[in-house]
Amino acid sequence: MADLKLVREWIDKADEDFGFASSVLPDTTYYAHLCFHFHQAAEKYLKAFIVAYDLEFKKVHDLLALLKICKKKEPAIAELTEECRFLNRFYIDTRYLVH
Repeated sequence: MADLKLVREWIDKADEDFGFASSVLPDTTYYAHLCFHFHQAAEKYLKAFIVAYDLEFKKVHDLLALLKICKKKEPAIAELTEECRFLNRFYIDTRYLVH
């Protein structure tokens, strides 16, 4: 049985990240940081889906790995693959120097 309170918490946190990123979108030149917040929102929405359907929960930040878990319940979610691939690089790039 899904923990609906936990699902709601994931969605609320995702909404905060999405809302913040959306609010600064028109006025920013810090696109990598903006995309980091969109990445965070996507990660939390995917984790909410995973919790809602009692799927295997992994403590990862890789959107493609999370999407793969979600596809077990809803194969059509694969439509988000390119978007997840795009956002994935902003998690690493905004946090670490990569050479």
